[in-house]
Amino acid sequence: MGKPKKKDLPDLSHLAQAGAEIAVRVTPKASRNAIEIRDHLLRILVTVVPENGKANMAVQVLLATAMGVAPSQLTLKRGQGAREKLFVYSGSSRS
Repeated sequence: MGKPKKKDLPDLSHLAQAGAEIAVRVTPKASRNAIEIRDHLLRILVTVVPENGKANMAVQVLLATAMGVAPSQLTLKRGQGAREKLFVYSGSSRS
């Protein structure tokens, strides 16, 4: 996975609130890396195959880039082996 460009992603900085839980639906092995917002749900597409946590890491990096935070500030709380995932933002609130 190449480094995602911020200009190609939606602005999700409003999600960077301390303790925020961010639910996403993931599509691995997609043709492109992207974040889509449909009916108030985040859908994240990554080109990486879902093996050994590679897709989870790709999703974490893509989501963090869109939020404008470091990937280390996002923790995967639920959904390690599922398409439905729940990330928790552990950084400080952004204004």
